[in-house]
Amino acid sequence: MKIDKSSPIPLYHQVYEILKNKIEEDQMKPGDYLPSENKLAEMYGVSRLTVRQALSELAEEGLIEKRRGKGTIIIQPKNIENLTELRGFTDDAHVMGHSASSIVLENKLVDAPMIAMEKLKLPIGSKLVLLKRLRLLDDVPYAIEWAYINPAIDTRLLNILEMDMSKSSLYEFFRNTLKLKMQYADETLEVTVANHESAKLLNISPGSCVVLRKRFTYVYNERCVEYVQSLYRGDKYKFNIRLRAR
Repeated sequence: MKIDKSSPIPLYHQVYEILKNKIEEDQMKPGDYLPSENKLAEMYGVSRLTVRQALSELAEEGLIEKRRGKGTIIIQPKNIENLTELRGFTDDAHVMGHSASSIVLENKLVDAPMIAMEKLKLPIGSKLVLLKRLRLLDDVPYAIEWAYINPAIDTRLLNILEMDMSKSSLYEFFRNTLKLKMQYADETLEVTVANHESAKLLNISPGSCVVLRKRFTYVYNERCVEYVQSLYRGDKYKFNIRLRAR
């Protein structure tokens, strides 16, 4: 594809399309650095301003990132999660064509946190299974997850304490072993920043943008089986929601 200066398509958009095609066709891969703005301008016979506009478009799409003192690098596209379906981390990974794994940080009985008491309809002093995991896609840290699981729904949920949850999917255990049919979930998302502990686990800088997710998942008779709090890397994820007209 070449620049056509007689075309009604703006020059910057033509440069953008050329570079985007090269990225999508793996002619340039994540981790590769683009030529300098001067070099790109020379290659395509356009001004530096035109190149800068094209690079800005690519950056807005999350395809490139400018690194101070190094240049412009091609980055891994963000994973897009569809929030209109109730799925777990492993389910989403399979849909996106990735391999999911986990590092178990905690797996123990704990007192139910106050935020979960009302939703799970539990008396004070009730115990929940806390399963805290670092979630990875293709061996790269993407999220930290605190799952508080309600054994009052089914005492076999206590078996999680003895399971190797670094390899097992919690939702597959719900569906296939316990035959629990998940009906729906209420979930909220908000933007926050990673503290030092979370940043270290996620391999990002303290203060980096993360997405805080809180989910309450319900099974039969409006009973809440889990409360999950997760921190997702802001540089690796974006979320898609389809809104329908009334």
